[in-house]
Amino acid sequence: MTTDQTLEPTEAATAAASGASATERFAADKSPFEAVKDTSPERVDRLAKRVLNAVYDTIREEKVSYDEYNALKAWLIQVGKDGEWPLFLDVWVEHEIEKVATEHREGNKGTIEGPYYVPNAPEQGANGTIPMRDGEAGTPLTWTGKITSTDGTPLDGAKVELWHADADGFYSQFAPGIPEWNLRGTFTVGADGAFEIHTIQPAPYQIPTDGSCGKLIAAAGWHAWRPAHLHVKVSAPGHELLTAQLYFPGDEHNDDDIASAVKPELVLAPVTNDDGSVSVDYGFVLDPVRG
Repeated sequence: MTTDQTLEPTEAATAAASGASATERFAADKSPFEAVKDTSPERVDRLAKRVLNAVYDTIREEKVSYDEYNALKAWLIQVGKDGEWPLFLDVWVEHEIEKVATEHREGNKGTIEGPYYVPNAPEQGANGTIPMRDGEAGTPLTWTGKITSTDGTPLDGAKVELWHADADGFYSQFAPGIPEWNLRGTFTVGADGAFEIHTIQPAPYQIPTDGSCGKLIAAAGWHAWRPAHLHVKVSAPGHELLTAQLYFPGDEHNDDDIASAVKPELVLAPVTNDDGSVSVDYGFVLDPVRG
């Protein structure tokens, strides 16, 4: 299936452009202060002091100089100008938030959302092909699975929202020249909870390195690679939302993902078919919402 919109590249993708798009999207889709409007001043005080005390400990223990302090100040200012706070937080902080938020679950393990989710991707039914360009680069991938509750009951009407990068490592709506909903789709299951999704196998990619996050990576001598992955959000009435990324075996960055998001339970077991396409079976068990 192809998207209706076809665009010609007008500019090179840049960290600044992707960062600005991610920041704009986050501000439009999230209402963070509404979610914590009832947080007590005592908890705000406790959290703020713990973060600041960790900074103070680092300064004291590492004997941070004024030059290093001013470099940090300049870098923080530039992160804001580049619009890269969503990228920075999602790559280096979110994995710990996710662990704490989901440690009670009995069903599937999740992982970070990342900065490039867009809600309301086009509906494709229980058996469909994700929107993509004619001749989309990448190995064809057929993914089958079933969505159940923790007691094994199939979840009629459950949804899999799927999005992932193209073969060049770019996401639609965050890089120029890509159709709006390219490699983004919603798949809604029937009474049996089963789905079959047709897409392409994504490639590993580097997070944007031409902005502030890239400067940190270079200064620290880190790499910027993420292993190939499929992003999903799986939902059903009366059940907790599952956000996850699914990975492929043999990727050299499964063990040193820059975002620290890979878990053994999220690594797929694909089978290569005679025609070179790939098939994988992976389902989801969702936890009921606690009363």
